[in-house]
Amino acid sequence: MDAADLRLMEAVARHGSMNRAAAELNTVQSNVTARIKQLEDQIGVPLFERHSRGVTPTAAGLRLLPYATRIGQLLKEARAAARDDGTPQGRLHLGTLETTAALRLPAILAAYAQAHPRVDLVITTGTSCSLIADVIEHRLDGAFVAGPVQHADLLAEAVFREELVLITARSIRTLDDLASVRDLRTIVFQLGCSYRQRLEAILAQRGLQAAQPLEFGSLDAILGCVAAGVGVTLLPKAVAAAARRDGLVTIHELPAEQAQVETLFIRRRDSYVTSALAAFLAMARPAPLAA
Repeated sequence: MDAADLRLMEAVARHGSMNRAAAELNTVQSNVTARIKQLEDQIGVPLFERHSRGVTPTAAGLRLLPYATRIGQLLKEARAAARDDGTPQGRLHLGTLETTAALRLPAILAAYAQAHPRVDLVITTGTSCSLIADVIEHRLDGAFVAGPVQHADLLAEAVFREELVLITARSIRTLDDLASVRDLRTIVFQLGCSYRQRLEAILAQRGLQAAQPLEFGSLDAILGCVAAGVGVTLLPKAVAAAARRDGLVTIHELPAEQAQVETLFIRRRDSYVTSALAAFLAMARPAPLAA
């Protein structure tokens, strides 16, 4: 059993198919099938159940899979560490909340791209829950998420602080007016968004029960639906500034304990910090206070 065998085993498990794993690894299915059979013979137990739809890991395969994934990640990091001469370069894949991407990252990304042109920077947006899972599973090198975050495998540091506001249609002048709204709806990002969870808690504290939420994938869609009177949302105050200037929505400020939220940058505790990531964090971190 060697690293190449474990990489192949991980690909087969991920795809549930010898054929798709072969395509990913630029080989033929017969080679994958033979090497998996050889690996099973070496270990002495079957690692996959074969069926008409493909393959499924056995109990033994499921026990081996975390080690295969971990070894593959360690080899990837070892190559990155060996090639890292202190000059930021190579691929850097980061995740971010949609709101952070709109409010905080444009200036940072522009400065980073200018300072480090040899870095292939890829940005993926998602909810806090999905981004946390992607960092834990090594699919992202790091991510901006809403705090708090507590996980044994993660390091988290506060980089931004946002003031959240409840945003409604222009016709709703005060939060008390929400009590008279029939079929009150929340307009939110998909399940796993921390702002969504906080909005539901805020409404519940006011004795309000929202109907089934409407989920959208973009800020513009959320604000457009709120302005049209479809429902209410909770977002950083700066996000709604343009809509308020145009007279499309009403912004309702909240008590500090409901409004304040930290945006954290998270990364795996055991991952190698490349020069590319270190340079990005240096730009993203808040400036230290003057003595």
